[in-house]
Amino acid sequence: MRNHFRKPGPSSLSLLYDEFQLPKIIRRSLNLILIGNIFGNLHGIICGGGTTAMVGLANELQAGDLAFGLINGIPQAAALLQIPFSILVNRTHQRKKYMLTLGMFSRALWMLFGLIPLIVPANPAWLPLWTMIFLLGISSCCGSVINVCWLPWFSDLAPARLRGRWFSFRDMLVAGVNLAFGLLVAWMLDTLPVYNRYIIVFALGGFLGMLDMLCFGFCKEQYNDPPRKLRIGAVLKSIRQNRPFCRLVIMWTAWCFTSNLAAPYLGRYSINDLGLSFMQMTVFGTAAQAIAVVLVMARWGKALNRYGCRSVMLVSTIATSLTDAFYLFAVPGSILPVLLRNFIGAACWSGCNLAANSMQLSASPDEGRPSYIAVFACITSLVGVALGTLCGGALLEGWENAGWFSAGPDRVQVLVLLGVVLRLLVALFLVPPLENDRDGTPKQMLAAVLARFRGKRMPL
Repeated sequence: MRNHFRKPGPSSLSLLYDEFQLPKIIRRSLNLILIGNIFGNLHGIICGGGTTAMVGLANELQAGDLAFGLINGIPQAAALLQIPFSILVNRTHQRKKYMLTLGMFSRALWMLFGLIPLIVPANPAWLPLWTMIFLLGISSCCGSVINVCWLPWFSDLAPARLRGRWFSFRDMLVAGVNLAFGLLVAWMLDTLPVYNRYIIVFALGGFLGMLDMLCFGFCKEQYNDPPRKLRIGAVLKSIRQNRPFCRLVIMWTAWCFTSNLAAPYLGRYSINDLGLSFMQMTVFGTAAQAIAVVLVMARWGKALNRYGCRSVMLVSTIATSLTDAFYLFAVPGSILPVLLRNFIGAACWSGCNLAANSMQLSASPDEGRPSYIAVFACITSLVGVALGTLCGGALLEGWENAGWFSAGPDRVQVLVLLGVVLRLLVALFLVPPLENDRDGTPKQMLAAVLARFRGKRMPL
C-alpha cells in the first residue's frame, strides 16, 4: 500500500512574489531582509527603549525619571545623523559596506551593557549610569546609518504595490516570534542570578542585532538611481516643496511627541509601582502585543489595499489615542488595565505603523528617497520621540519634587491623561489629506469595522 503525501503548497509570500513575477535573486534578497528584520526585532525586545531588560538595568543603575527619559531619548536624538548618512549613501552606493561596519559595531556594543554593574566602579554613584548613557550614545550614532540603508534598499527591490502586503506579512511573522522570545527573556530576567542576568541577556541581544546586519551581507545590492552628489540645502529645499511629505512629517512628529509623553514610562510604572514581575510584564505586554498583531495585521493590510493609507491612518490613530487611558484605572497589583492597554494598543498601533511606512514611501520620490527617509526619521525621532520622552520625564520629576499628585490619580496617571487628550487632537486634526489611491473613505472603513462588530458581513 502506497502512502500519499501532499506536496506542500507555496507560502503566501511565494504567491505574492509570483503575482509580481519577481526573479529568484530578488525573492532571495527580500527573504533575507525579512529574516534580518526578525533578528532586529528580537534585538529590540532586549535593547529597545522601555523594554523590561532596559527597565531592570536602569533600576539597577538607580536612574531617575529624567535619566530614564534620557536613556530612551538618546537613540532618537541620534537620528539627526541620518541626514549626512543619507547623503553619503546617495553619493557612494555602499549600503552593504555601511551595514556590515557601522551597523555591526553599533549592535556589538550592546554586548557590553550587562557588564557595566560588574566592571564599572560604583563610586562615584553616577559613573555606572553615565557609562551606560555614553555607550548608548556611541551605539545610537553608529546605528543611525541602518535606517537610511535598509528601507531604501527594500524599496529598490520591492515594487510599490507589493510593499504594504509584504510589511503586513512581516509584522505578523515578527509578532509570533516576538511572543516566544519575549517569554524566554522574561524567564531569564526573573530566574537568573542578579549578578549575571544582565550579562547573558544583553550579550544575547547584541548577538541577535549582529545577525540582523549579517543578513544584509548576502542581499543583492540594487539601486534604481545612479549615484548622486547631494547637498543638504538642496535636499531640504526639495523636501520643503513636497507638500504631501511635509504634512506627513508634521503629523507624525506631533503624533510621536504626544505618544511618548507617557508611553516610555508605563513599563517602569508597571514594574515599580504596580508590582508586576518581568514575566507578568512580558505576558501582558510583549505577548499580548504579539497576539494582537497576529490577529489583526492581515486585516490592516486588506484595509490598506481597499481604503488607502489615509483611511487606515485616521481610523487607527483615533482608536490608538484612547488605549493608554486603561492605566487611569490601574492600582497596585492590577493586571487587566496593563493587558487591555497592550493588547488593544498593539492592534491599533500596527495599523498606524503600516500606514506610516506606506505613506512615507509613497510621498517620497524614487530619486533621493534615502534623504527623504532620513529627514523624516530625524525630525520625527528628535522632535517627536526624544523631545516627547524628555518632556514626560521632566514633568514626572518636576511633579515629584513639587509634591504634586502624590495621591490618586498619581503623577503617571495625570501624564497619561494629558497624552490621551493631545493624541486624540492630533488624530482628529492633523492626519494629512494626502491623495487617497483607493476608492474607499475613512467613513466607509469605520462603517465596515462597526458592521463586523455587529455580526454583519462587510468587506474590510
